[in-house]
Amino acid sequence: MPLTKDFKGTIKARAERDPEFRAGLFREAIEAMLSDDFETGKVLLRDYVNATVGFETLAKDMQKDPKSLMRMLSATGNPRANNLFAMIARLRQREELSFPVAQHN
Repeated sequence: MPLTKDFKGTIKARAERDPEFRAGLFREAIEAMLSDDFETGKVLLRDYVNATVGFETLAKDMQKDPKSLMRMLSATGNPRANNLFAMIARLRQREELSFPVAQHN
């Protein structure tokens, strides 16, 4: 089910005023991908980009076409690892976040 404009606006407004929410949304996207739920991770990462930097600015930072970045995170998108990791690295830098990697037995 596609998100409504009201819901997207709510997410954007919350992300603008709440740094912990922004960081949490970003973390959830990464954790979903690392937990073998790549589709959910892409949706959350797309929501994060839309609610924060936007695809136009991110594309300029990465010297990529914005439509290419949007396709990467679409339902049918299949991004190459180097492009996805470059996107995540750029977003992580903007948010000034680090992600500790924990080993689970």
